[in-house]
Amino acid sequence: MPDTIYDYIIIGSGFGGAVSALRLSEKGYKVLVIEKGKWYRNEDFPKSNWNLRKWLWLPSLHFFGIMKMTFFRHIGILSGTGVGGGSLVYANTLAQPKTTFYKTGSWGHLAEWEKELQPFYKTAEEMLGAAVNPRLELGDSYLKELAKKQNREKHFEPTKVSVFFGEADVTVADPYFNGKGPDRTGCNSCGGCMTGCRYNAKNSLDKNYLYLARNNGAEILAEQEVTDIREIKTAGETQYELTYRDSTRFLKRKRKVMSRGVVFAGGVLGTVKLLLKLKKESLPRLSDKVGDDIRTNNESLIFSVSADKEKDFSKGVAIGSIYHADENTHLEPVRYARGSGFWRTGMLPFVMGKNFLIRFIRILGEFVRHPVVYFKLYTVGDYAKHSVVLLFMQHIDSKLSLRRGLFRMKSKVTEGIRPTAHIPDARKLADAFNSISGGKSFVYLTESVFNIPSTAHILGGAVMGADQAEGVIDKDNKVFGYDNMYVCDGSMISANPGVNPSLTITAICERAMSKIQNCNDLEKTML
Repeated sequence: MPDTIYDYIIIGSGFGGAVSALRLSEKGYKVLVIEKGKWYRNEDFPKSNWNLRKWLWLPSLHFFGIMKMTFFRHIGILSGTGVGGGSLVYANTLAQPKTTFYKTGSWGHLAEWEKELQPFYKTAEEMLGAAVNPRLELGDSYLKELAKKQNREKHFEPTKVSVFFGEADVTVADPYFNGKGPDRTGCNSCGGCMTGCRYNAKNSLDKNYLYLARNNGAEILAEQEVTDIREIKTAGETQYELTYRDSTRFLKRKRKVMSRGVVFAGGVLGTVKLLLKLKKESLPRLSDKVGDDIRTNNESLIFSVSADKEKDFSKGVAIGSIYHADENTHLEPVRYARGSGFWRTGMLPFVMGKNFLIRFIRILGEFVRHPVVYFKLYTVGDYAKHSVVLLFMQHIDSKLSLRRGLFRMKSKVTEGIRPTAHIPDARKLADAFNSISGGKSFVYLTESVFNIPSTAHILGGAVMGADQAEGVIDKDNKVFGYDNMYVCDGSMISANPGVNPSLTITAICERAMSKIQNCNDLEKTML
């Protein structure tokens, strides 16, 4: 048996894991964070997404970057990997969902969530350095014009983002935590947020929650993956033996560590995959709802590409504005830094059709009717400079489930309509945007050909419920069936927020950690 016993081991270092690490360490607990990905310093991030070894997570090719692409039958998922999780690769946006979100799904009846979470949203914004984007660039101005044309200009606004907007490229002492945090450098609007900020301006989790947690004594073990958890009863106390192994080495050495508590925080792909395995092998009392209520945020990712050499869509933060097209629909223009043109390798014209044959014929038809236009678009010198990604999101509900397969998890539609890459509302908004920008719509080949939609905001799989028949965890994030075990990541959420969920995940996890007693108080209670 390992000699060291931790009070809590946190699996994953994204938004939920980072919150848990700081708050538990503040309460006096001995904390270990185990993260599958690598540590990244500012200078370690790639200059562009053509540096696949540093950008993509593909261990089979020895690529250990910050972004992972996972494809299932019904959905393609973009997620983050590394110390700081999705904060390393996300587009910084910190938005609160509309009222419908708090009343939808298995958690809706458990509390007055919109009211109860407000103080925790405030804390999350302060910790993440939320600030309103001060600069609207080219894609933002086109979106604002679109809102005006649709008589909804008041529904357009700059985004609130997790970025330090000091003087560009000027480094100052910690501006957030009374000198207890790291130095920060003003944003230079390079557009490189989603390949990792190389200029120390992005408020990723390694610069706030995780940084402060380490100062409190929390340990972070990178490049390790938890593969098993076993419950052990010792002298009336429940403990857990965790087995983990190397995630970036060819020889995957296994080790064991003991803990009195466990926090699952590996995101949907990490947490759900592990919970499905554990339910079958070593933690059989887990709810049968593990893997259910997976939601996609009903998204569409549409590239608007222009051949106009005078236009530059790459300047600014990754997402600088948002347009609320109606009660359920939101549109954001997303940018990459100049030189980050990797996505062009899989782009095809955005067409719609009921089956593969119809879509294939329509794609060919686009090339036949407009050969010169498409030749110019495919041969633009800098794809990131000439393109803006239109991120379309909706509150509208549909559900998937994830189950263990022979070699990997597999998806299944369980409720509502099957997620689709061909959303008429998204097409209308893209066409309206293009009429202003002069661009043409492209989507990734998995969407155009195979009708597999993409999402960067996968949610659910270990959702809240009143009991085991309804969810995997209770309203305080405690796992049903096991003592001192929690889920704190996107897998806990059972409704579509319609916006980036990072702020909401942070707020819910702040609430969950606030329910845990201080270590000293707990010891007095036990005595």
